[in-house]
Amino acid sequence: MSGTGEDGGKSVTTLIVEGGHELSGRISVEGNKNAALPLLVACLLTDQSCRLANVPRIRDVGVMIELLQSVGAEIHWVDRNTLEVCCRTVTSAEPDRRLVGRLRGSVLLLGPLLARLGHARLAPPGGDFPARRTISVHLQALRALGARDVSNDLYELDVPGGLHPASVYLEEASVTGTEIAILAAAAVKGTTEIRHAACEPHVSELCEFLRSMGAEIQGDGTPFVKVSGGNALGGASHRLRGDYVEAGSWAVLSAVTGGQIEIKGVCAQDLEPITSVLSRMNVGCTVSGDSLSISPSELEAIRQVTTAPWPGFPSDMVSLVSVLATQARGRTLIHDWMYELRLFALEQLSGMGADLFICDPHRMIVDGPRKLKGRNLDTRDLRSGMALIAAALAANGTSRVGPLETVERGYADLVDRLIAVGARVSVESPPES
Repeated sequence: MSGTGEDGGKSVTTLIVEGGHELSGRISVEGNKNAALPLLVACLLTDQSCRLANVPRIRDVGVMIELLQSVGAEIHWVDRNTLEVCCRTVTSAEPDRRLVGRLRGSVLLLGPLLARLGHARLAPPGGDFPARRTISVHLQALRALGARDVSNDLYELDVPGGLHPASVYLEEASVTGTEIAILAAAAVKGTTEIRHAACEPHVSELCEFLRSMGAEIQGDGTPFVKVSGGNALGGASHRLRGDYVEAGSWAVLSAVTGGQIEIKGVCAQDLEPITSVLSRMNVGCTVSGDSLSISPSELEAIRQVTTAPWPGFPSDMVSLVSVLATQARGRTLIHDWMYELRLFALEQLSGMGADLFICDPHRMIVDGPRKLKGRNLDTRDLRSGMALIAAALAANGTSRVGPLETVERGYADLVDRLIAVGARVSVESPPES
């Protein structure tokens, strides 16, 4: 299969999936991808060494490491999942443009660069749906804290009078917008109030890390966050919590194949919005300690699955639950009001035999169960790419899913881990030219 890889060129690898085999066994999840990126960026706020444990070895983390190194950070792996980060000196206000174009989370760098250097220049961030996901809320927060637009060329900001405390109202409860405001406010002498803040667990995890560095933060996990910054921030250590979206992904892969799997390293509270929906779809799921167990069950449709800001059902899981609905008895309305067009990547399921109707850019009706058949599939974004792998595993026959690199942005050692729980998959690389 040909396609577009993460660098905009020809796809590097295709995953060959022989469907119809149960996924069973035990698997462990690594740290939360959406926590790892802002925690790495937070290390820019101090000239002392920081240590992060349980860091996922995924492509997005690799890109963020390279971005930090491009502005002067010294970073090395202590062991497989532990990073030592030291930003003793910051040598550039402009992260590598090529790397910025591969990662939406690169926008997080703006606040710490403004705090350390008083100036920042960023190319348009990439990642999933770059044309449809603006950073207007992120820039709004920085402007409220004293940043000034230098030019309309790229995103270039400076703070001639230095960052200052402010009362910041976010027009949407953006996770990254909230994190940018918190990162910048932690470097500002005085108290900043952030209203309509995102409440996701990874926002709280960032606050926990910043507190260990010396910042004073209250209210994380609520829509009102107060940051009393200005203290000299020092080095700190932190162990990332397990990625609840990754855990939910493996749960769906097991459920659509009729398998039985134990997922280790989870946080029960973080999983509640996902396990609530899975349980209503009659997925046998049990959380005990740091384990989520999935058992074979007769899947049942539910009237509607609707995404919502935390603690609602996460948009990152909606593609995977849509595939689950193809194997459930009855009709399910999937409603992702948060992100336009995310569901369009799942049109490919129709060619596999799924009975679905896309109502508009936000809603899709799925009738099941339908036996899927293998075909060529195009991974257009991270989460729908994993969902298409789930569909391929549930299908009769062979599917070719690529580019695999799109999915590896968020799932470490994906091929080896699939094989470890019984999937019959292999990787095909294009011939060398």
